[in-house]
Amino acid sequence: MEDHTLRHAPASLVTTCQTPGTLSPARIAIGFWHALARTCISARISTCTSTRVGPALISAATLLLYSHPAAAAEINAGFVSLYGVLDTSLEITDPGSGWTPRLDSGAFRGSRFGLHGAEPIGGGTAIVFTLENGFSSVDGSLQVPGSIFNRQAWIGASGPWGEVRGGRQYSPIYIPFKGDLDAFGAGTIASGLNNLSKITPYASNAVAYLSPRVAGFSATVMLATRDPSEEDGNGIDGYYVTASYRLDELHLLYARQQTHGAGALRANLGGASYGFGKLRVWLSFFNGDGGAPVYHGAGGSLSAQYSVSANARASLGYAHVRDYTTPGGSADQFSAAFEYDVSRTLQLYFSAAYLANHDDSSFTLRGVNVTGLPVAYPGAPVAGVQFGVLERF
Repeated sequence: MEDHTLRHAPASLVTTCQTPGTLSPARIAIGFWHALARTCISARISTCTSTRVGPALISAATLLLYSHPAAAAEINAGFVSLYGVLDTSLEITDPGSGWTPRLDSGAFRGSRFGLHGAEPIGGGTAIVFTLENGFSSVDGSLQVPGSIFNRQAWIGASGPWGEVRGGRQYSPIYIPFKGDLDAFGAGTIASGLNNLSKITPYASNAVAYLSPRVAGFSATVMLATRDPSEEDGNGIDGYYVTASYRLDELHLLYARQQTHGAGALRANLGGASYGFGKLRVWLSFFNGDGGAPVYHGAGGSLSAQYSVSANARASLGYAHVRDYTTPGGSADQFSAAFEYDVSRTLQLYFSAAYLANHDDSSFTLRGVNVTGLPVAYPGAPVAGVQFGVLERF
């Protein structure tokens, strides 16, 4: 959810420049805002008004910032910020052929580093950009060989009217999918929503518009043009739309994509979540047809998360899919997870899951950037546990 958070906590509020010596009140104000923004980005949720970072703290940071004109002036001068995630986990999985241990990178929040910047041009508008590379924290290799910014490489403009981006970027359907549709943030082996559905996470040659939130509503629209390497002529490679509504503890989401050419995929996602004090419950649906390898399924998930303390959360979930690629095929997954925040940037997590394939279905346990072990035979059950550490900077 890092990208989604940056959208709602504007990058123009963050700066990373540091000057040796005595810290002035302006520098303290800037540092406070920087720490607050990093906390928001570290959070799995998509806004900064959570129990971890409340409205009162944001108001205090704003007051501190604007009580020092020098701080506001420096922020208005623009910034470039280095950020990243190191996500490493030990997974032990039995895909029907015996327990197999392996070290994974990016099971919960894909390991990456990037540059994010903004340059104000007046009238509350800023030119913004993001360059982001995915890599393996297990062996240091690039996530996509030969691609230095495989996750994001875009430039755009942001203001009170919303944001426009052009280039390679997260597809809009990936943003709600990543954190707002189940208790597991659609990550680790525990997310049945992730294991049993299919979407397109990134889009190249794309232009997107992200609206501001008005009366609780926001939307995103993206069009991607075809790449010459596809040798499929010019035109539209795909479109993506999302709609979101928030009212107090209620959150409603819907997203749709339709891509064209080789591996064309149609997919729909939607759901609702509601908070009851320390408990939050998610109910979602998904369907899709196409892709490579071919996917054709429809299902849903139900999950809940309980805040044990300010730093600890426990989650349970169930997901089901009807698999139309095989007669009578389907799958059910039962999951549990626990997360503990050691600090503002360091998190430990544990996940456990059991996935029951029926008839000849071959779904498996995987992660955000982890390819699951193939099942030993069609219809084989898959079980696994996972212990991970996640560090953000």
